[in-house]
Amino acid sequence: MSLPAPEFSSRAVTAADLPEIEALHDRVFGPGALSRTAYRLREGRPPSTRYCRVLHAGPVLVSSIRFTAITIGGEGRALMLGPLAVAPEFANQGYGRRLVGEGLEVARSAGERAVLLVGDQPYYARFGFAGVPYGHITMPGPVDPARLLLAELVSGASATYRGRVAAAA
Repeated sequence: MSLPAPEFSSRAVTAADLPEIEALHDRVFGPGALSRTAYRLREGRPPSTRYCRVLHAGPVLVSSIRFTAITIGGEGRALMLGPLAVAPEFANQGYGRRLVGEGLEVARSAGERAVLLVGDQPYYARFGFAGVPYGHITMPGPVDPARLLLAELVSGASATYRGRVAAAA
């Protein structure tokens, strides 16, 4: 007799999810991830926003995604996506894509204008992310400029974002 397949469900992150999310990040990224520039932008910021999501298979955390409010050149209504974490045993099955899509839709519905990330263009292009022209947007630390990607949630928004990225107040 086989067990029934678990039901997959996603929802907004709650404070109760944070220890489990931290454990997933440690498992997926290891301790060195905290030294990356994108993580420095999140320091001192709330550990979740209304755009952050988790996906469970029954009681098991499968994936999580974080969005942090940022400004770019002083211009707000922008978010930084990341980290996106998927438990290794669930990798390459579409769970990360599901959370990215859901998070972007929630952000768009709330009136956010753009989402920035440091990531792989081939993966994120399906969500509308495109490379940032060299020098248009700068991070507060070292980042491979080829991996700096921006998605417009409002058509034409990328034209208003130029300058240094900072955590929103």
